[in-house]
Amino acid sequence: MKNTKHIKIATDFSNIPKGRTPDDGKYNGERFRKEFLEGAYNEYDKIIIDLDDLYGCPSSFREEAFGGLVRSLDLDPNEVLEKLEFIATNRPPLIDTIKQDILHAKDK
Repeated sequence: MKNTKHIKIATDFSNIPKGRTPDDGKYNGERFRKEFLEGAYNEYDKIIIDLDDLYGCPSSFREEAFGGLVRSLDLDPNEVLEKLEFIATNRPPLIDTIKQDILHAKDK
């Protein structure tokens, strides 16, 4: 495996991510998960997700992207939390919210 993958959602994907599925628009959580997270999860030891410079990060996007990663690859939520690292300089509470999405992903 390679060492570290850096993903800045605002520049690599969209600064206005929203929605769960393609029906919700182009920059949805399912697309982000499939195009950025699933492949990187198996290829890298650590994935750093930069949440800065986003104009919002709705629950539907977050849960589908990060909780959906747990479900789609049938992963242990605690192992996902060990592999993913988050940066949210302006909104640190967002990190805890995403971690909760991951921990409770299989409750859905």
